[in-house]
Amino acid sequence: MEPADIAQLEKDVEAFCQEVRPVEELCYLEHRFNQEAIELARKYNLLGIPVAQEFGGRGADLAAYLAALVRIGREGSGLRTLFSGHTSIGQYPIARFGSPDQQRKYLEPSSAGEKIMAFGLTEPEAGSNPLEIQSTYRREGDHYRLNGVKYLISNGGIADTIVLFAYPQEGDSRMSAFIVDTDGPGIEREDMTAKLGLPTSNTAMFELSDYAVPVENMLGLEGDGFRIAMETLVSGRLSVAAGCLGVIEDCLEETIQYAKQREQHGKPIARHQLVQQHIARIELARQTTASFLVTAAEAKVASDLDREDPQRLEHADLLAAEVKFVASNSAFEAADRALQVFGGRGYSELFRPARHWKDVRVCRIYEGTDEILQLKIAASLLGKDYGAFS
Repeated sequence: MEPADIAQLEKDVEAFCQEVRPVEELCYLEHRFNQEAIELARKYNLLGIPVAQEFGGRGADLAAYLAALVRIGREGSGLRTLFSGHTSIGQYPIARFGSPDQQRKYLEPSSAGEKIMAFGLTEPEAGSNPLEIQSTYRREGDHYRLNGVKYLISNGGIADTIVLFAYPQEGDSRMSAFIVDTDGPGIEREDMTAKLGLPTSNTAMFELSDYAVPVENMLGLEGDGFRIAMETLVSGRLSVAAGCLGVIEDCLEETIQYAKQREQHGKPIARHQLVQQHIARIELARQTTASFLVTAAEAKVASDLDREDPQRLEHADLLAAEVKFVASNSAFEAADRALQVFGGRGYSELFRPARHWKDVRVCRIYEGTDEILQLKIAASLLGKDYGAFS
């Protein structure tokens, strides 16, 4: 990506964030989905940031895309989740594994904002272990028939297209991936609004009943589903980490500003040592996460340049898991410290630390729970013979 293109992307992202902030804050207080965010993202051409220009995207490299997510993450994890679901785990598997026809058919309209994407892996009984999904498919002529329930899907209630995973009803025991358009008969969707946070983000469950998917909409080869899902999660985890860095940055800025303005005991609370301790710890979290994200992104780029090297992919996978764990926990701690500095006001959704605190908690669950990521990290050090589930 040329420097001028990067500079323009940064300007567009900043303009988007400035314009979306008052809308996002109002939607948060009213606990409703921010539909206008999609319209504004379309206005600033941000719904295909890393997608190749030939498909209508901005053609940003990974560093530029993650930088955009950092900035968007400052506006809230709900807003950033829209982009992660649409681009990092929605468009990504099609860009990575799709045929030229699939890429043209789905990347062009999704980059233009005409179609919203989602990623359908999680089910009511299959979260941390995707091998336990119960969705199935069978071949009928020139279509597959899909059956199953998907649960806690970001963008699931608004998505026009979902990359979905299922096992064959008979025969091959390996899962496959499908590109599923949601405008046909046999799908029932329900928005999930009883959430601790992310009120401005759409989360849904849906059920497929003999849902018809054209044969040409299988993504990759039959039986490639698990590999596609796992590689896509590397992209997703990096996006979560980037958004969490944005949360840390915003918490730091809000805390410094508030601490200088708020006076107690005859002086600004910024002069109190224990308040300074909170600010110092947030800054350390910011610097640590930012440095780690650069390292993890570089590993992903190296893996993409040599896709036939399993060691590079394994290294990128590990670092994505590590940075996602560090970033999500650091962001939650930063939000907690910011809330503490704000005191009673910090406990109100009228102030940004409270919203970050509620929203970023889910980042320690989706795209790999804390527990699963730690097992993954430990297994990489101990060796495959010591896998917790082997």
